[in-house]
Amino acid sequence: MRRTDELAVGTEATVVVEPPGAGHAVADGVAADDAPARELPRFWPLLLVASAVLPGCALFLLGQGVSKAALQAWQTVCLAVIVQATPFLLLGTALSGAINAFVPERVFTRLLPKRPALAVPVAGIAGVVLPGCECASVPVANSLIGRGVAPAAAFSFLLSAPAINPVVLTATAIAFPGSPLMVLARLLASLVTAAVMGWLWLWLGREEWLRPAVRHTGHQPGHSRWTEFRRAFQHDFLQAGGFLVVGAMAAATFNVAVPRSVLDTFSGSPWLSVLFLAALAIILAVCSEADAFVASSLTGFSPTARLAFMVVGPMVDLKLIALQAGTFGRAFAARFSAATTVVAVLCSVLVGGVLL
Repeated sequence: MRRTDELAVGTEATVVVEPPGAGHAVADGVAADDAPARELPRFWPLLLVASAVLPGCALFLLGQGVSKAALQAWQTVCLAVIVQATPFLLLGTALSGAINAFVPERVFTRLLPKRPALAVPVAGIAGVVLPGCECASVPVANSLIGRGVAPAAAFSFLLSAPAINPVVLTATAIAFPGSPLMVLARLLASLVTAAVMGWLWLWLGREEWLRPAVRHTGHQPGHSRWTEFRRAFQHDFLQAGGFLVVGAMAAATFNVAVPRSVLDTFSGSPWLSVLFLAALAIILAVCSEADAFVASSLTGFSPTARLAFMVVGPMVDLKLIALQAGTFGRAFAARFSAATTVVAVLCSVLVGGVLL
């Protein structure tokens, strides 16, 4: 009996007890990896037609109670912003999709210095040569953190990439013809803001504020790179194009509907004009490839105030706050967005005061 009991005890010692649902979790994980990406719904042409027809019908009905001159001015401003910005939006989303599909993520970790304090400005400067919209920068930063990149460097890249990439700077030069200092001011103010925010995270950031839910970005083995490029381009362009149209409509409404006396109240004060356009950039949530054209249409405001609009917008807006809250947690999004707004406004004022 003693021998039998010892064998029983030994057998029990080798039994591995799995938590309930562990097998299902593994199966679900494999299924999630192997599951194909969702395709467009079959009735997507109807959605496209509805998105083109319904706003026009609504504008027609609203236009019956608006003066013809005001309606024509609204249409002119709205179409001008969309037509000017669309080529840059196409180019920016195409380059972003190409980087997502063809550039390995290990490139980022190899180029960054080991010391986080030095990696922050390097990651910020990397945004100059790596174009991408602000919607894509959040999952990319999340993936970099999951692959061992210091959070401070990932956040610096998150802020700089959509603000100072070549597509955005070229669009800014075209939106402000004959004003190269505006392009330089945007570059410097955005770079300084990204670096300061990275260093602030090193100094004051806490691990409990950051709860990244790592999601895969880039190429997946076994999948077609061209298919990944097409899907990334399609997703980014449709999402950013929608925000572009909404932003253009809001900018046109702002230019036509807001009384001149209200604009004079804000534009006449240097600080109020900067704060007003910074808040407007957060609310409008215009894509970074298009915000320069919206800023150039706000002719009643000072160059420094319009610079603040272009620096704050790609770093803090309503859609970015929502993306950050869903990816890193609400505690992080609330603190990071508030601090970024303050730093971006101060950097815009300092750089604009010197250059513009």
